[in-house]
Amino acid sequence: MTLALEQTAQDLLFHDAHTAYTFSDEPVSDEQIQAVYDLVKLAPTAFNQSPLRITLVRSPEARARLVEHMAEGNKPKTSTAPVTAVLSVDLEFHERLPELLPHAPGLKDKYFAEADRRETSGTFNATLQAGYFILGVRAAGLAAGPMSGFDKDGVDKEFFGDGKQKSLLVVNIGRPGEEAYKPRSPRLAYEDAVTIV
Repeated sequence: MTLALEQTAQDLLFHDAHTAYTFSDEPVSDEQIQAVYDLVKLAPTAFNQSPLRITLVRSPEARARLVEHMAEGNKPKTSTAPVTAVLSVDLEFHERLPELLPHAPGLKDKYFAEADRRETSGTFNATLQAGYFILGVRAAGLAAGPMSGFDKDGVDKEFFGDGKQKSLLVVNIGRPGEEAYKPRSPRLAYEDAVTIV
């Protein structure tokens, strides 16, 4: 065996996991989402940055506001998922660096000029964290339905009116419903994606 992760865990996270398109009525608790976050917050980012912010959409009013900004094909599943997470980047994430990196005082002022902070460092690391979040949802035995098909400016105005956060991804979360999955699309083979030099 070449992987330390047992087969059951590999299947849960990768082999048997698919993007979900329908969800059952079974609720997803705040405790489940907290367990997901408490796991994935430990995954690596540059300089221990933690720019990802998660907005959980639960109430019918908030859901209606979100659905209004979803692409047409994403509206039905977003309307019926037990909970939907809007994943965003905190553009002021660097203000928390002193508490995250107490051994490196002054780091936020030295390396995080506004342009780099907003467009490169924050967005890159929040996107990395979004990938961890999807795996965390799977690790909780839940299905994730990540979507980029939405009006980002509309969602930002609706949920982040102060301009300090920018949405990256919307993820429906729950137990899979009937006909939840489409057939898995092909992936590149090892020899097509990996070069040894």
